[in-house]
Amino acid sequence: MTSHRLAGAVALGVVGTLALAGCVAKADAAATDDGLTVTSTADTCAVSSATAKSGTLAFEVTNSGSDVTEFYLLADDGLRIVGEAENIAPGASRTLTVTAQPGDYYTLCKPGMVGDGVGKAPFTVTGDAVAATGDDAQQKQQAVDLYAAFVKDQVGQLVPAVQAFVTAYESGDDTAAQAQFPQVRAYYERIEPVAEALGDLDPRIDYREVDAVAEGLDWTGFHRLEKDLWVPAQDALNSDGETPAWQDWAPSTPAERASYGDQLIADVQELYDYVHGGEFEKTLDAQGIAGISNGAIALLNEVATGKITGEEDWWSHTDLSDFAANVEGSKMAVSLVEDFASAQGDKGANLVKQIDTGYSDLETALAAYGSLSAGFVPYTALTEDDKRQLTDLINALAEPLSQLTSTILE
Repeated sequence: MTSHRLAGAVALGVVGTLALAGCVAKADAAATDDGLTVTSTADTCAVSSATAKSGTLAFEVTNSGSDVTEFYLLADDGLRIVGEAENIAPGASRTLTVTAQPGDYYTLCKPGMVGDGVGKAPFTVTGDAVAATGDDAQQKQQAVDLYAAFVKDQVGQLVPAVQAFVTAYESGDDTAAQAQFPQVRAYYERIEPVAEALGDLDPRIDYREVDAVAEGLDWTGFHRLEKDLWVPAQDALNSDGETPAWQDWAPSTPAERASYGDQLIADVQELYDYVHGGEFEKTLDAQGIAGISNGAIALLNEVATGKITGEEDWWSHTDLSDFAANVEGSKMAVSLVEDFASAQGDKGANLVKQIDTGYSDLETALAAYGSLSAGFVPYTALTEDDKRQLTDLINALAEPLSQLTSTILE
């Protein structure tokens, strides 16, 4: 700690770039032109057609499996949620209705509502762009709802990923656990501001040793496991550059590994229970779209204060993976609200252009060092010039991003 699928831009009264989505009652969906059926089972997600014409689409989702399921329409990056139908009980049906713009998408089901999902398949929308309808308040509420869906999805993928990671750690399969460490953390890093708002939950999951010691807390979570997996040299120093790495620390015994691993699983489950409870959505509703844009800024601050310094993953040196996940989460949040800024006229449109350019430049620079799927070079491989370039790009993006919330609220 040092905190996407997420819907794309929410169209306003002008032509937008993505889709408006929502679950509607079956009777309402009957008024739409396109009837698409989806059958969700334990291992399949069968959609009646892989193509459709732009406009209002209705996916009637039937759960033929034995677990509660969800259906997603994802954007072309496979990460952002354009629309979802959730909590579909076995034997039940729900209808997801979206106003879909031309483009490439993916369909996906998630039986059990955790993990990566099943039956991910391309879905293409052809035809002309569609002007969105609905008042400003409705559009903003949809943005908030889609952000909630994104957070639930990320935490839903985090739960089984942490279970697999902890299984490897507790069994002593350090090679497997080391390989999973940056991948597992990506789900958390994309939505970290949500956990940070929950009192001591984020410290339990993601505190570094020096922070826990400074605050007199029990040190648990990802970084406790990290130090066991990358045991430091006897003369190494902690991330404060002063404290000996072995001061008041020794590699965990098997019993201690079981304790720390089980605690991480329990803490992540607590996070899952919170984001799938009513209190989470009430909090997001209260914050409105300002909460989304402020969350995007908070994620970039995480990069600026922790990842770019190499202090976050002090023993594994996988900071660039956290860096990339923070940027992804930030960019996704911005994609939900940037059309509200553009609607403010030339000033807002220019601001959005600067922000988009900033993300593009930062992503291009990061790509020189790897990717989340293939892995990044160790942070220690970066030269001072490399770090300076990334820092300059973060600062260049942070400046227009800091103006986003005030612009969309004008």
